[in-house]
Order: sequence, then C-alpha cells, then structure tokens
Amino acid sequence: MRVVVLSKDGYDYSSAVDAFVTELEAQSPGSEIERLNPDEYEGESLARTLDILEFPAVVALDNNGTMIQQWTGTPLPPISEVAYYINL
Repeated sequence: MRVVVLSKDGYDYSSAVDAFVTELEAQSPGSEIERLNPDEYEGESLARTLDILEFPAVVALDNNGTMIQQWTGTPLPPISEVAYYINL
C-alpha cells in the first residue's frame, strides 16, 4: 500500500498537514508517506488522474497504483483510518 498526501504549501491547512504526516509516520514505523504538491508535475498528474479538485487530499493506493480510498479537504481523516491502509 502507498499513501500520498497532496497539499499546497503556504495555505491555512499546511501546518495541520505537516503534523498529520508526522503523526502518521510515527504510528506506522518503516513507512514513508509520500507528499506531492498539486502545482507541480507529478502531483498535478496524480490529481488529474484521480479527479481530485479539493486539497489537502489523502489517497491510499494499492501496489498497482489503483486508488483504494481518498479523503479530501479539511478536516483531515483520522490517523487510525489512514494507518489501516498503510498496514494492509
């Protein structure tokens, strides 16, 4: 499983996203949460592919890149819910 967080820097939610990713990585040792900016090529490509229009967005992808679950906007999803997908 792969978890990607799409967020833009300098927005009101930026510090909440930083804390969310730090806590998620702490609860899932050995896993790294991928962060992408939707204003850059890779982030924009993923957002377009998954039809994500609202940020921040948290996306759980399987090993083939197929979306399993997504959460968009604020408030951010519960850490335990996202950690479940990391540990599948």
